[in-house]
Amino acid sequence: MAFVTGFAYFEALKVNTMKSIWKNLASMLATATLWFASAGINLAHAVNDLPGGPAVNQLNLYPPVTSVARDQQWLHWFMLILCAVIFVAVFSVMFYSIWKHRKSVGHKPATFHESVTVEIIWTVIPFIIVILMALPATKSVVAMKDTTNADLTIKVTGMQWKWGYDYLNGEGEGIGFLSTIDADQREMSNNGGPKKGQDVDNYLLKVDHPLVVPVDKKIRLITTANDVIHAFMVPAFGIQQAAIPGFVRDTWFRAEKVGDFYGQCSQLCGKEHSYMPIHVKVVSAEDYTQWVAAEQKKMAALADDPSKVWTLDDISKRGEKVYAQNCVACHQANGKGGGAVKPLDGAAVVLDADKSKQIMVLLNGQNNGAMPSWKALSNTDIAAVISFTKNHWSNKTGQLVQPSDVAALRK
Repeated sequence: MAFVTGFAYFEALKVNTMKSIWKNLASMLATATLWFASAGINLAHAVNDLPGGPAVNQLNLYPPVTSVARDQQWLHWFMLILCAVIFVAVFSVMFYSIWKHRKSVGHKPATFHESVTVEIIWTVIPFIIVILMALPATKSVVAMKDTTNADLTIKVTGMQWKWGYDYLNGEGEGIGFLSTIDADQREMSNNGGPKKGQDVDNYLLKVDHPLVVPVDKKIRLITTANDVIHAFMVPAFGIQQAAIPGFVRDTWFRAEKVGDFYGQCSQLCGKEHSYMPIHVKVVSAEDYTQWVAAEQKKMAALADDPSKVWTLDDISKRGEKVYAQNCVACHQANGKGGGAVKPLDGAAVVLDADKSKQIMVLLNGQNNGAMPSWKALSNTDIAAVISFTKNHWSNKTGQLVQPSDVAALRK
């Protein structure tokens, strides 16, 4: 009797538990439906294809715009079809043998121990298959590694979490800049993602300064990094090259059409790995020449006399712009930081009378790269942003940092 009662109890408990689970699932589904509806998200038409970037429901590789990417796509389908044919052939023979030679229909196993013919067949056929795979693959790999006779050489430096581009050889030599995710898109991400009516086709792929190159020119990319391992990848070009601190690697591409092409850092490089997009703008030779002239004019206008003595008001105004372009994403406009990012408003290193401490933080970074090095900025920009932070928000130190102070500590 006790057993029956106990059994009934557990059966009732099981039924009630299942009811509770289904009730909770229904509640969660209803909540999710309401959330999507309130957010104004249309799941079927949230985004459109991005030319040069990801496509909706994309199954194949990116449409190739270089000979290397085209070879890779052909090789991909060749290998896939060859493996599918081998799979079907092998399993067809196996299942045929199992079905037709099963014991229940009277078949008996063979008694031979070896067969020279069989040995030759299952050695020669795989060898031929390996050769069929190796020849086109080797040809593609050799082509991918041939970086000779480049029309333009660009150094690509990965850093947490942005890209630095320096034009080393060819038209545009001497141009250099940092490429960071667009501030509006970063703010959009901080607020939970795009809302109804906002452009989401290039979400988290838009940058402030794209890499600009001419069409039909061989572009050699030299990759390295100044903190952790990154990887420069643009699928439409068929390139993916690691950027490793202390090492120099190279790759190349020759874009066959003008347009905007997108990629991302493909090496997990830290908490903001997803905020390292790549935007390559391929333009005509004439447009590229015009872009080079405009960039060189900008560089000449921004070139500062390292011995110039600034007033606090002037250098703080410049520092505000530098902060908005490079620092606001992590430290926020109010200087309060967030999460692992330390605040600048009221920070001890900012308020410290020894300005060299804050200069060294910007030059070398700290906290194992959580605060990256900003050596890529000019002495004037570093001096400006430090002067700005020392005299903004509740920080009213009255301290002024000159470019010469930064130059003296730069190594």
